[in-house]
Amino acid sequence: MNQNISVIIPARNEGETIGGIVGRIRSLHPEFEIIVIDDGSTDDTAQKAHEAGAQVYRHPYNIGNGAAIKSGIRMGVGDVFVFMDGDGQHHPRDIARLLEYFPDYDMVVGARGSGGQASFERAVGNKAYNWLASYVTKFRVKDLTSGFRAVKAEIARSYLYLLPNTYSYPTTMTLGVLRDGNSVRYVPIDIGKRTAGKSRISVFRDGVRFFMIITKICTLYSPMRVFLPVSFAMFMAGLAHYGYAFVTSGRFTNMTALLFMNALVIFMMGLVSEQICQMRFERRSSERPVKKFSPKPQDR
Repeated sequence: MNQNISVIIPARNEGETIGGIVGRIRSLHPEFEIIVIDDGSTDDTAQKAHEAGAQVYRHPYNIGNGAAIKSGIRMGVGDVFVFMDGDGQHHPRDIARLLEYFPDYDMVVGARGSGGQASFERAVGNKAYNWLASYVTKFRVKDLTSGFRAVKAEIARSYLYLLPNTYSYPTTMTLGVLRDGNSVRYVPIDIGKRTAGKSRISVFRDGVRFFMIITKICTLYSPMRVFLPVSFAMFMAGLAHYGYAFVTSGRFTNMTALLFMNALVIFMMGLVSEQICQMRFERRSSERPVKKFSPKPQDR
């Protein structure tokens, strides 16, 4: 592949592992641009990364993992960005496996197996998020929250305004890329055990945040996938209440009318949101360059 590659690594207090990661990437891919974003570390993360050969950008205080990713996107000059964690769980040798699918795909994600989850609760939560994201995008999402991925630079930059400052950036990027009609491929990877420090992701706090972000992106890109089921559920509740009221008292109650009206209002809100989404999508599509087919040697 004849494209420039930028490897972007967000890190906070990863002084024990970051030097080894950068050094390993440098030995495998000496031509790659390696950027480490030190997100307000209180240890020697920045120094270790610099000594190993990375370009280091420091946040003056902890802003968030997503904010570090956004800083890396702004700094990177490559045609393809590779995002990976700085805690040693992502293996540098797998970078080549992701990049071999470019430029045919727009984004390639390293998908963890069930054994790669930090805990049983996280595994169950991720399965639920994967199912919800698959429903939203009509595409089988195998690992919604994986932070190990490669994406074309122009696509990553187009989502800067949408990415949150928190750990939820993989969720936002995945849903955005899929709902915009870009191509995504999942590649199975092995996850190493954390050798130092501990994860700062909270199952409950960040779980609620992930759910809210999925809902937000869903209503942003495909609102009827949210509004229609809610409207239908409200209508069925009204129908059930009417049946109960008719059998027990033989009348049409105010509560039944309220449920039917709510179902209609929610449905109409979904239609309006769908029209706004369509206009927004058409504007983005008109700005997106059309890819020209270039036959491979074996196709000629």
